[in-house]
Amino acid sequence: MACHLASRLTQAARTLDNGITNESERSPLALESVDSRVSKMKIIAIEEHVLPDQVKHAWSTIPGADDGTLGLNPGVLGKRLADMGRQRLALMDETGVDVQVLSLTTPGLNNLGRHGVDLARRVNDLLADTVAANPSRFQALAVLPSVDADAAAQELRRAVRELGCKGAILYGRVGEKNLDHAIFEQTFAYAAELGVPLLIHPQIPQVSVREAYYAGFAAPIDLALSTFGLGWHFEAGIQFVRIVLAGVFDRYPGLQVILGHWGELVIFYLERLGMLDRVSGLQHPFLDYVRNNLYLTASGMFSPAYLRQAIDAVGTDRILFSTDYPYQYRSGGEARRFVEGLELDDADKPKFAHRNWERLTGS
Repeated sequence: MACHLASRLTQAARTLDNGITNESERSPLALESVDSRVSKMKIIAIEEHVLPDQVKHAWSTIPGADDGTLGLNPGVLGKRLADMGRQRLALMDETGVDVQVLSLTTPGLNNLGRHGVDLARRVNDLLADTVAANPSRFQALAVLPSVDADAAAQELRRAVRELGCKGAILYGRVGEKNLDHAIFEQTFAYAAELGVPLLIHPQIPQVSVREAYYAGFAAPIDLALSTFGLGWHFEAGIQFVRIVLAGVFDRYPGLQVILGHWGELVIFYLERLGMLDRVSGLQHPFLDYVRNNLYLTASGMFSPAYLRQAIDAVGTDRILFSTDYPYQYRSGGEARRFVEGLELDDADKPKFAHRNWERLTGS
């Protein structure tokens, strides 16, 4: 049964990959050949994932560590996640990405308890070594042992100040504790103090939510629906809304966070979210936090329509490029073709490609 399920998950992953690489689905605004371009704009992809063997081993052996998403990394995906050298660089060249900002894939270390404290240091050291080996091609976002508030804050400080990480990645809940829980307060405070961004990455919803909304089909469908189909994106978007409503940005007005997948559904409901002002008691309207504290990145969703929606929500100074490697990897120079073919003016296109990230992180 387990082998049968793994086989079906692998097939589902391949189906997803085939769907997103279909030539007929490419953007009409991104048709020119990369080779036909005389200039070469720098492209930084800021949400590009890794899965070191030591983390995969911990997920596989520590009870409760794997929340089900380990099954989403079969075959070639697993190999690409593990590789942090030559193959990754070759595929970056092939798709037209100059720099990857590396981060641990979901669910990070959130389900490892105290085991995550030491592992966070080892993973961040590995990321720093990878960057040091290819500093013109790689940067990194630190992973934090969020279950331990003090350890997470201290590791953020160490990773930024000593290892050169550009910020950190969060995975939402630790157990039933959402991002507005007190265990995250020091992390927000340190990120604001250090002037580095936090990327809120999707995590699978808790079991009770999955059973209520995402179950009842075959196991591969249940998993897909509760993760990349829809569940991940509601989960991450709600975490952002919760930290707004909890007054995190009132306490740390300089704190900057990033949402992938063009805002994890949030930007498509800003009119309704703005109505929370009637009851929130916040210092500013909800939309002000979106415009002053939020950056949006593509996460491999190469959609000019979504890009326009993102610009309407946050402006051209708060859009960032990413491919969500290896999950949304496309061959044939697709990343560069998308960026260079966009109908953005000569000032805004480089912002999206690299300048906004460099300004945000002081790169």
